[in-house]
Amino acid sequence: MADVERPQIYLITPPDFELSGFPDRLARVLDAHPVACVRLALASKDEDRVARAADALREITHARDIALTIETHVQLVERLGLDGVHLTDGARSVRKTRKELGADAIVGAFCGTSRHDGMTAGEAGADYISFGPVGDSALGDGTRAETELFTWWSEMIEVPVVAEGAITAETMARLAPVTDFFGIGEEIWRSDDPAAALAALIAAMG
Repeated sequence: MADVERPQIYLITPPDFELSGFPDRLARVLDAHPVACVRLALASKDEDRVARAADALREITHARDIALTIETHVQLVERLGLDGVHLTDGARSVRKTRKELGADAIVGAFCGTSRHDGMTAGEAGADYISFGPVGDSALGDGTRAETELFTWWSEMIEVPVVAEGAITAETMARLAPVTDFFGIGEEIWRSDDPAAALAALIAAMG
């Protein structure tokens, strides 16, 4: 039984990957570590390509009873049998998306470093709020989400919070007491052994 106090892992796919190899890499990571959710975060605007990737990853995640969300493509969630969507425009489309997808879908919102946006998105029905980057990254506008934001959120707000963007072992140790999830993607996919890279990050939580 996992420690309920310990943040869970929210895996994020690379912005571009080959369907011939990535699903197997993902499967190996999912078999090696407990993962709460996987986010398909392809940069491609080609719906056919995104749909093929979603089909391949859905087989892997759902076989392991892990939720699969997709970044931005709200219209593909129901069509492809996905579990929800990760919105990247703060609170702007949360209410409309919640209405469109219904109460059971996961609706998450990336809110950069904005406490106000986070609270608005939570009130509009978001299941989680994501802040970041927590390190040096081009995520959002690159402005870093500081520890104080997560500390305040965890004390004041019930909605689960995700820390993402340039996660390091040091970040994991520092933010573990004040975040619910770590959004981890390129940090491990750049490695020859993503499962080992994730193991090192998880170990840093203590």
